[in-house]
Amino acid sequence: MSNVAAGPDARPDKKSQPNPATPRPGKKTSAGNIAWPQNGSPLIRLFSQLQPLPGGKWLFSKIVALKAPYFRSIDPQLVTLRPGYSEWRLKKRWRVTNHLGTVHALAMGNLAEMCAGTCAEASLGKGLRWIPKTMTVEYLAKATSDLYGICEIDPASLKPGDNVLPVEVFNTQGDKVFRADITMYVSAKKAE
Repeated sequence: MSNVAAGPDARPDKKSQPNPATPRPGKKTSAGNIAWPQNGSPLIRLFSQLQPLPGGKWLFSKIVALKAPYFRSIDPQLVTLRPGYSEWRLKKRWRVTNHLGTVHALAMGNLAEMCAGTCAEASLGKGLRWIPKTMTVEYLAKATSDLYGICEIDPASLKPGDNVLPVEVFNTQGDKVFRADITMYVSAKKAE
């Protein structure tokens, strides 16, 4: 996990190391421009409006899960979102466990897709869309606690065609338990 910038809701055992290459919300870049929401992402605009409100991240998480209802099966909670970075939490509950009492493999895959999808959506410019094409996963350890999924990319690297977005999933002790490479196919939006 490289240069993870985490807020107060982040994994309790990780020290926040801001990524200097990723501008923070409302901060000026070296070119003097505001970092976002100028990328035109409706997701970032919505997050910018809700984040400062009490319960704003919770509400944002629910809205995203309503847009893609299958994600409601894991009830993911947003930790942080900005172009190039998406972090979500999956609370270990009975409904996401397998017969061994650990977090089910497909729940981790669902978390990974949530991270990659919101990272892509937050990073794409106007006129582009994405859809998952393939997912390659590695199960690295038993997932016996709450989990944190992180997708971090260079937003400028997303181009039309296939783009591989890496996602890493960590337990509350900071151990990586799962990783996925999700190929997102990026294309121009069709005229309405």
